Amino acid sequence: MFRRFALFLSAIILAFAILFTSVLKSASVRYSFSQASLSQEKGGPAVLGEQKDIEIDYYLPFPGRILPDHFLWPLKALRDKLWLLVTTDEGKKGGLKLLFADKRLVMSKALFESDNPEIAFSTLTKAEKYLQEASDQEEKNRENGMDTKEYLDKLAKASLKHIQVMDSMLLIAPEDAKPGIIATQDTPKAIYEKKRDAMLNQGLTPPQNPFNGT
Repeated sequence: MFRRFALFLSAIILAFAILFTSVLKSASVRYSFSQASLSQEKGGPAVLGEQKDIEIDYYLPFPGRILPDHFLWPLKALRDKLWLLVTTDEGKKGGLKLLFADKRLVMSKALFESDNPEIAFSTLTKAEKYLQEASDQEEKNRENGMDTKEYLDKLAKASLKHIQVMDSMLLIAPEDAKPGIIATQDTPKAIYEKKRDAMLNQGLTPPQNPFNGT
């Protein structure tokens, strides 16, 4: 009896996973860009991470080996959503959202490098959505009386790092993808300003923005 129930439960879980991944694929926004990047126009590989004189004290995580162009990606995305769902600690939930934002940023960069601009840009927009959610989570936690000083500083630095990485993407992205990347930078720019102001209001010293005027 128990074995039959376990098999039935496993079948239900598998069916739910297949349905969920199908919904993820069908609901994803599709973009269409030309494949010609700046590196191809120059006839050589582009080198990301320019602006060598700019140092931001923030390190991005390793994104893993399964990127959004991998057939197993929907399961990995599902895992992330379930991870957030079962995380009840509000502080840890904010940290997870920031982690997912950073990982997707790195994934997007790698996908632009491999001349997969449509998926790269879609991944970038998801990265900044997670960054916005991380920022909203910090504000919620602060309003609920939690000490978010350390997280404020981390978000401010993360926002600057996102701006810097997107600047490097502009060196290799197709011309028709660049306006979207520039528009997407508005999210980390706005988040940086909000976290900077919050830190100043608490007598904290925010990280300096090296991209003033951008």
